[in-house]
Amino acid sequence: MKKIVSLAVAFLFIASCSTVPITGRKQLNLVSDAQLLPMAFQQYEGFLKENKISTNAKMTQQVKSVGKRISAAVDRYMRANGMAAKADAYRWEFNLIEDKTVNAWAMPGGKTVFYTGIMPIAKNDDGVAAIMGHEIAHAFARHGAERMSTGMLAQVGGLAVALSTGKKTPQQRQMWLTAYGIGSQLGQLKFSRVHETEADKLGVVFMIMAGYNPEEAVNVWIRMSQRAGAGQAPPEILSTHPSNQTRIKTLKAWIPEARVIAKKLNAQTLTK
Repeated sequence: MKKIVSLAVAFLFIASCSTVPITGRKQLNLVSDAQLLPMAFQQYEGFLKENKISTNAKMTQQVKSVGKRISAAVDRYMRANGMAAKADAYRWEFNLIEDKTVNAWAMPGGKTVFYTGIMPIAKNDDGVAAIMGHEIAHAFARHGAERMSTGMLAQVGGLAVALSTGKKTPQQRQMWLTAYGIGSQLGQLKFSRVHETEADKLGVVFMIMAGYNPEEAVNVWIRMSQRAGAGQAPPEILSTHPSNQTRIKTLKAWIPEARVIAKKLNAQTLTK
């Protein structure tokens, strides 16, 4: 039985790998858009009913107009690169929620939320574009589906550990299960940090493609770092996100390459 489980894990990993466009990173893909997007759209509708949409017309228009420009650039890229069906499946929507939480997020399929609490960090159109590009990148790269897929694989792995330790003493079995649980959790955190870095990089490319200044992405994280203060964040290895300083350093190094990539991708969309 445990050999069957191990073979099943290996088969799932090999047979279900896909590639993130632009970055070329291999990712596990066990969940299709046909399965995931209807659930995401339904959850988004429920969220909007349960939360207050901002009445600040200026900030709302800012979020919506920036979102429209960046999602349009992404849509053009997908259609010019053989991803028309994927583009058709997205339902881009951008809403500003009245909430002091400093956050923004995008669901699979392009349903996006900004909280009013993050707008002072964004500060201007380019800052909104930096945050928007990051969130749109999560949806574009199917990070939500990948998180679900790795979670499913972790469950199968836990079953394999349980079966393989069935003949050990209860104490030994618990030791192995605990070790697997800790390792699995750290692995999930690492995956999350990979997603965040990938979304940072893709987001900068997308904001450049849409005509925004990528240097403001660095300034956004400088302002975020100033707000957070010193000594409050957990060690990076125990966090779902890279540290603010890591992100600032990564973005500064990435922007020159992102400009080259964005120019090339925009040229592709004009010739196809």
